[in-house]
Amino acid sequence: MEFRRINGLPPYVFATINDLKASARRAGRDVIDLGFGNPDLPSPDVAVGKLAEAAYNPRNHRYSASRGIPKLRSAITGLYQRKFGVELDPETEVVTTIGAKEGFSHLMWVLVGPGDTALVPSPSYPIHIWGPLFAGADVRQVPLQGPGTVSDDAPDPGEAFFEGLMHAWEESWPKPRVIVLSFPHNPTTACVDISFMERLVAFAREHEVVLVHDFAYADLGFDGYRPPSILEVPGATDVAVEIYTMTKSFSMAGWRVGFVVGNREIVQALTKLKTYLDYGTFQPIQIAAIVAMNEAPDYPKEINQIYKSRRDTLCDGLNRIGWHLVPPKGTMFVWAPIPEPYREMGSLEFSKYLVSEADVATSPGIGFGPGGDSHVRFALIENEQRIGQAVRHLRSALTKLG
Repeated sequence: MEFRRINGLPPYVFATINDLKASARRAGRDVIDLGFGNPDLPSPDVAVGKLAEAAYNPRNHRYSASRGIPKLRSAITGLYQRKFGVELDPETEVVTTIGAKEGFSHLMWVLVGPGDTALVPSPSYPIHIWGPLFAGADVRQVPLQGPGTVSDDAPDPGEAFFEGLMHAWEESWPKPRVIVLSFPHNPTTACVDISFMERLVAFAREHEVVLVHDFAYADLGFDGYRPPSILEVPGATDVAVEIYTMTKSFSMAGWRVGFVVGNREIVQALTKLKTYLDYGTFQPIQIAAIVAMNEAPDYPKEINQIYKSRRDTLCDGLNRIGWHLVPPKGTMFVWAPIPEPYREMGSLEFSKYLVSEADVATSPGIGFGPGGDSHVRFALIENEQRIGQAVRHLRSALTKLG
């Protein structure tokens, strides 16, 4: 039987590592999981308490609004005003989504279709590649480097990526309708500054192309780096929408609360589509999300400090054992070049090797597209003690390191 939208999907390589990890654990081995980017930190107490309270109210058991209840949309506009100095109209420039992944996927349905083209970084979070493809569009992947691959004399990752976008634009026909962005970037951890956003907005306005910025790691910046919102750029709402999520900033991954904000025509188009597809997130969750943003505004700073400490523990440890890399300035990941003695294995076989020989699970870079096969991704989802234990295991297993 033919299943049209999924027949072309490649094997899900992350499942291979998950199966190997599960098999090792069944055998009694203590596998340290630094693979799946599933936040382990608790959600804010005030949100959990409000969720429980709201769930007991039977009025909240009914269908909700697919675009999000008014106070939730007002809460995100308040957050954008406080954090980025960006004013948004909660009635026309905000729609609530059931997490960022759902929001992005359905956004592609209203922006592209057969005959259209989207430019997407490579490597990339898988849905950034597959979302436009599911909508019937063609995807052109533009190489993006992370800090772990950049030498002192190499161009800035943002600069190199911008030049790649310009080249892809010139070489494409028909001209791309959408450019997909996500900074700080998963998996490469590449970061850009506001000047990059300004140049891209100017280009998009001149060439009438839509910018979609997945801002999943909006609050995870280290060493003085503050991730910029693309909407901080004057005139950005003419051409851009941004996806903000509670997942990492407030450690509310399973709650599935996200937002698409920005250009009102695009937001209203997505809102119209969603009225046909869903009735919104369970209302007590929406109420709890309001409380999290309004009553725990400093929680993202606490989360950020924890991830920074974990980053330092992992990067310092890896560099100490001879696995040299540059610490990321953002995200909850470390994008690590496969050490030279093992590079010919490719990322999937190397990740399998790390599970079997070091009891450490990572994500193979090939799972993020062909541009990622020279790397593995560590997720900072264990505490410092467990990360230190993982480094000791890696030192024993990677005997070929200098």
